[in-house]
Amino acid sequence: MSSRLFLGQASNYRAKDVVRHTFAIASSKWSNMLKSELAERYDVPDSQVHLMNNGRSALAAALKMLVPKNSEVIINAFTCYAVLQAVEYAECKAVYADIDRKTLSFGTKTLATCLKKHPHARAIVLQNTLGIPMDIVALEKFAKEHQLVIIEDLAHATGIKYADGREIGSVGAAAALSFGKGKSLDAITGGALILREQNAILPKLGDKHPKLSDSLRARWYPLFAAIGRGLSRVHLEKYWYGPLIKIHFIERAVDAKLDCRRRPTYWQDKLVLRQLESIPPSGATPIRTHLFVKNRAQLIEKLDQNGFNFREIWYDVPISPVRYYKKVHFPEKEFPVATAVSKEIINLPNYYQKSALAPALKIIKENQK
Repeated sequence: MSSRLFLGQASNYRAKDVVRHTFAIASSKWSNMLKSELAERYDVPDSQVHLMNNGRSALAAALKMLVPKNSEVIINAFTCYAVLQAVEYAECKAVYADIDRKTLSFGTKTLATCLKKHPHARAIVLQNTLGIPMDIVALEKFAKEHQLVIIEDLAHATGIKYADGREIGSVGAAAALSFGKGKSLDAITGGALILREQNAILPKLGDKHPKLSDSLRARWYPLFAAIGRGLSRVHLEKYWYGPLIKIHFIERAVDAKLDCRRRPTYWQDKLVLRQLESIPPSGATPIRTHLFVKNRAQLIEKLDQNGFNFREIWYDVPISPVRYYKKVHFPEKEFPVATAVSKEIINLPNYYQKSALAPALKIIKENQK
């Protein structure tokens, strides 16, 4: 076996990307340039762009600005625990809307069902799961009729366009971007908040640099992950990652703290700006392709035996990752589609060439539902 392919572990970082990331240097001008680029892209003044510690901090800040405390906020019933963290940090309550099997997001029908149970909900978070655009025309009309504030989550969808031609992030009262691992803009950590409206006095956002430990963790992660991917060929990766996680020099997904005062480093701003500038005028493509399979656990083992480490699925429980799932107390019976999808989905990153994924797809399609 000449190589292995991965879903996570910074597998989107090729050797040149690892070097560029590890040795990146930049000054404050890159921060200003990134803010200006985001302001132009989403048609807001530079002053309404805030560079943040991570995507969930941006989402939390948006909710703090736009809805009163204790408001109910409608989110996908198929999402990441980080979204719940953001809602709770904003002193609001997350309520779920079930998803459509095709789009992996809620639509107006399931929103209406949710509103019957939660008639006083004040906002909806549009996730655009895996980069699949939601039906923005219908959702925008629905939100206006029911006086719901729209917040767009761009973690999976930066640069992607809705069916009506508008770019995701240009519609809602706010947009939250993530620069985290594997996201559509990847600098290992970081994020940004785009504010189009605000209902409260703006607090200080992103006015502090990251802690040195956080900066070093972000800088070295792609190199550490490359070593881990190499060690996986001889099944020794756990002896590499284990100690690094124990001493907190690798941070697992969702473990990073919310902090609305911290921001990315200047060198991360530079890397993100370059990624933004590489998005074609026609728009970006979804970051992952999904399929539904039977006997997923057995399939993943078979894929692993054939050189495909596809264990890091988005999402293998309705509210991912698994280690936080019991804490959520998710009512599975109330959201049957999200529950079923989480047991059947497998999704592949689109940064691999089709020829590299062809053997894996052949195995997956043999087990496709």
